[in-house]
Amino acid sequence: MANRRFNWGIIGPGRIAHQFADGLSVIEDAALYAVASSRLERAKAFAEQHAGEKTYDSYETLVNDPQVDAIYIATPHRFHFDNAMLCLKAGKPVLCEKPLTVNAAEAQQLIETARANNVFLMEALWTRYLPIYQQVRQWLEAKAIGDLRLLVSTFGINVPKDKEERWLNPELAGGTLLDMGVYPIAVSQWVMGQMPQSFSATAYLGKTGVDELTAATLKYENGVISQFSSNFISDNANEFLIYGSTGHIRIHANYWAATQATLVAQATLGAQATPGANEQTLTVSKPFRGGGFEYQIEEAMRCIRAGRLESPGMSQAHTLANMELMDKIRAEIGLKYPFEK
Repeated sequence: MANRRFNWGIIGPGRIAHQFADGLSVIEDAALYAVASSRLERAKAFAEQHAGEKTYDSYETLVNDPQVDAIYIATPHRFHFDNAMLCLKAGKPVLCEKPLTVNAAEAQQLIETARANNVFLMEALWTRYLPIYQQVRQWLEAKAIGDLRLLVSTFGINVPKDKEERWLNPELAGGTLLDMGVYPIAVSQWVMGQMPQSFSATAYLGKTGVDELTAATLKYENGVISQFSSNFISDNANEFLIYGSTGHIRIHANYWAATQATLVAQATLGAQATPGANEQTLTVSKPFRGGGFEYQIEEAMRCIRAGRLESPGMSQAHTLANMELMDKIRAEIGLKYPFEK
């Protein structure tokens, strides 16, 4: 596989799959090989747009195609578990859209199945692999803002109130926490390198019963707090701010897809110094080569070719920990989906 083209298959050619295909198009040794959809005409339209070679109206047929090296799952998250399980049992490596599953119990089953079958499994948390996040990591490791104190972020977009859309549909595991809140949780985990010691959360549950706004505070063992909100009802600043004892880092909007970050740092102030007088500001830009998904795709390919079962950048332990936290937040705000036991 290392010396030939890497063939990707896609299950679920929906909205986000187009972004995956755009990212794939800038990777020289990889290609979109096959697309599967419950509606063949949809698969054919997607393949035609993105130069795919094969189309199927059966997920099983795609999974059993020996030319497919790995499968990207882009169906609504209610179906991630079944789709990923089908792939893993067939021995096909999986890159599955976030959240990996609806709850931690499902995630644990997938992880156990992947390990039992010696198959790669990775949650597609693309944000962690973006070039600007590597710059932010360098600033954090250099303690450019001193000791961490506070993280603040929002993910809010005023989406159309369409009952047919998965966002508001409880049968499709709708709501902002799983769709949007997964980002501030995962980025907070990435910044801190640990999970919170405690949390509090509140939410507004709309007419369909899913959370249209969730706000949470995560408290870490060392006293650092991460405050975030996710919602479908207002357009927010959508930045991620990391405050330290001697400065702060701003990951620009929209932070989950950012290409820019700003470091504001200050020298150690004497007793009579004016706060802010010695601040220095540096803004760094790192544009995408394609649609932004190319970096996580390349990471998945690198791991699969090396025979790894997971990516250290978005480990299965991190995925499971995030799912466990979101389970607890959903219990706190009173959100349980009709199909959950």
